[in-house]
Amino acid sequence: MVNQGLEYFRGILIQSLNDLLKKGDETVSLLLESTVDSSDLIDQATLEADWSFRLRMRDRENKLIGKIKQSLSRIDVGSFGICEVCGEEFSINRLKARPVTSNCIACKNKMETMEKAAGV
Repeated sequence: MVNQGLEYFRGILIQSLNDLLKKGDETVSLLLESTVDSSDLIDQATLEADWSFRLRMRDRENKLIGKIKQSLSRIDVGSFGICEVCGEEFSINRLKARPVTSNCIACKNKMETMEKAAGV
C-alpha cells in the first residue's frame, strides 16, 4: 500500500482512538460525579441499569482501542492490509469498511464458520 493510503488510514485510526479515549474520560468523570440522592428504589435501579449499560459499552470500546493500537502498529511495521492468516493483501474497500481488520474476507469467513461449528 502506498504511503498516502497508509497516512489516510493512520488519520482515521488516530481520530477514532482519540474519540474513544475522550468518551472513556467522560464516563469516568460522570461516574465520579454521580451520586444517588434519591431514596426511591426505582430511581436507584434506573441509575444502576444506566451505569451498567455505559460500562458495558466502554468495555467494548476498550477492546476496539486495543484493535486500533494493533492496526497502528501494523502500519508502522508495514503489515497493514495484509491478512494475518494467508498473507495476501486485501482490498482498500475492506479497510475502508473496517480499518481495524487483520484478515481478508475469505479467511474471516472461514474463521467464523469454524467458530459456529465449534459452538463459540
